[in-house]
Amino acid sequence: MKPIRLMAAFFTVGVWTMASRLLGFARDIMIAAYLGSGPVAEAFLIAFSLPNMFRRFFAEGAFNMAFVPLFSKKLETDQNPKGFAQDAFSGLATVLIAFSLIAQAAMPWLVLAMASGFRGDERFDLAVVFGRIAFPYILFISLAALLSGVLNATGRFAAAAAAPVLLNVLFVSAMVLANALGWPVGLTLAWTVPIAGIAQLALVWTAAARAGYRLVPTRPRLTPELKRLARIAAPAALAGGVVQVNLLIGRQVASFFEGAVAWLNYADRLYQLPLGVVGIAIGVVLLPDLSRRLGAGDTAGGRDAFNRAAEISLALTIPAAVALVAIPLTLIGVLFQRGAFGADDTAATALAVAVYGLGLPAFVLQKVLQPLYFARENTRTPFYYALGSMVVNAVVAIGLAPFVGYIAAALGTTLAGWSMVLQLWLGSRRYGEAAMLDDRFKRRIWRIIVAALLMGVVLWFGNLLLSPMLGGGSWRYLGLAILVTAGIVSYFALAHWLGGLPLKDIRKTLRR
Repeated sequence: MKPIRLMAAFFTVGVWTMASRLLGFARDIMIAAYLGSGPVAEAFLIAFSLPNMFRRFFAEGAFNMAFVPLFSKKLETDQNPKGFAQDAFSGLATVLIAFSLIAQAAMPWLVLAMASGFRGDERFDLAVVFGRIAFPYILFISLAALLSGVLNATGRFAAAAAAPVLLNVLFVSAMVLANALGWPVGLTLAWTVPIAGIAQLALVWTAAARAGYRLVPTRPRLTPELKRLARIAAPAALAGGVVQVNLLIGRQVASFFEGAVAWLNYADRLYQLPLGVVGIAIGVVLLPDLSRRLGAGDTAGGRDAFNRAAEISLALTIPAAVALVAIPLTLIGVLFQRGAFGADDTAATALAVAVYGLGLPAFVLQKVLQPLYFARENTRTPFYYALGSMVVNAVVAIGLAPFVGYIAAALGTTLAGWSMVLQLWLGSRRYGEAAMLDDRFKRRIWRIIVAALLMGVVLWFGNLLLSPMLGGGSWRYLGLAILVTAGIVSYFALAHWLGGLPLKDIRKTLRR
């Protein structure tokens, strides 16, 4: 994939991801308004996190990181890629059906593993009920993730990127319907989860079938290719398990502070917007492209793809991080403070947003650096690095919780993210030229940082000037729109003027 096509594919994924994240905002704004940070909200958020956690473990993490490079190489050399995808589809479905049945029986213990602070209060019983309803989502979304990997490897990004939009559309619709008909909002949301999974699977299955990959569950076969896939996926599964342990640590710490599970979730939603648009798009596009290039011996092309991915991701992520640190209270106040979500909730969530903002570039850089390993079928090394980051997270989150409260969970996540980036970066030196930063990246990155910091100054002063408008009422939405627009315009103008992000590059990408 040529650099301009790589960036065009990145923007295709980014646009759909942006739509999904904006709808995700609408979803969480409505959850905050209806449920606030109360017990039903916390119980649902824990229940919904269960299938999502295992989805990242089984599909988007371990399985797909092993599957996509192998599938890409079979596609490049025409070694029956459809047969390989079919066997993987059937094997994954079989494992997940069995796992889902076990999880139904073990749900009380799974809830305790996620949030032991719920023990003995109403949040625990609610989370168990919601969890049993929502958990089958893992089957549908994991199969959808595999099909998305097939589509991405064949250069078809739109359907896979559009699938998450369905989840948020159905969530928003369900809450509107529940409010109109008097249904319990929490229970309605729980039932919406598996329905959304079926809809997402149907979308990507149809797209894959049209692309020539009509995969249906069959009797699983343990072929030599699947054995190889399992050997490669096992270390990635362990690495994914470590990442999930990091999340578990954060949720466990938060569960002992009333309302903190919800505060951290709403803060997570805000920083996940740029992370999703940039980091996930880069990961989705870069891994198959690097796999093809390195499989064909194109080291120079792989280096260029890696550098351009790092460049565009940081050009969009660093200013987002600066904004989250500069004006978190305004962002949360305007977006979430209404209904059951009060001023105290706003202050607590804004603090978490600022801490997560400090780690945002690290979370995105992980998405850029990991494909250097996965494209070479090396999933062991990132596992060892993940273990190191887990230790950092545990020491910070658990050690500081008695002194700084729930925010220790966010601090642990951020510092663990940066420790993971440091390890990935130092370890990538073994890959020689393909992992080296080129002159263009070195020339532009410091200009991007300066432009972002100056934009932060604009936002800070703009926030002061617009404070009467941002204080409350319907005018606050206009005030936030003006503030965000000022930040975007000032950043891109400064980045262009300094030479960090010339507008001609953006125009070429958008034309393509």
